[in-house]
Amino acid sequence: MLDRSAVTLGILAGGQATRLGGLDKAWLLREGVPQVLRLAAACVPVCATVLVSANRDLPRHAAHGLVALPDRQPGCGPLGGLDALAAACATPWLFTLPVDMLEAGAPLLHGLAAAGRQGAVARDDEGVQPLVALYRVDALRTATRAALAAGAYSVKALQAALGLPVVTFAGQRFGNLNTPADLLAAGCRADGGH
Repeated sequence: MLDRSAVTLGILAGGQATRLGGLDKAWLLREGVPQVLRLAAACVPVCATVLVSANRDLPRHAAHGLVALPDRQPGCGPLGGLDALAAACATPWLFTLPVDMLEAGAPLLHGLAAAGRQGAVARDDEGVQPLVALYRVDALRTATRAALAAGAYSVKALQAALGLPVVTFAGQRFGNLNTPADLLAAGCRADGGH
């Protein structure tokens, strides 16, 4: 098991949410709590620090005590977010989650950490979830730099290059919020204010 002081949570919230009309998924409300704050709170027991990859509304994150980082190289999708998180991460390990994930917490991190010394990627009952992963930060920094320089923006390819094993979480669906139907099913709504 990883010591809490060695792990940073990196929430990937830099997407454009085109299927949701551009809504900022970080601030979608579920049971009255914004997604970004819900995930941060769920992981506080196992992560020393929280960083958010975000490309808009940075002052709003700061107002909630979150450090939000824009992509250092725009237009690269989630790989740009991983690069920004890795560059700012001050712990040896980075645990990443997409902001639209419904369920997260200590068992997920512990399961990934048990897979080995280089990190791991999660698979739920819907398949491999490349944005749910644990990375050694030094290796991730090197790999993201090389991938961005090559114009290779696939997170799955990056994980393959790092040799990350896939950990299966049988009987689990992490869930995500990509469409209006997903929002309805999860009981989420857009936040009308700040």
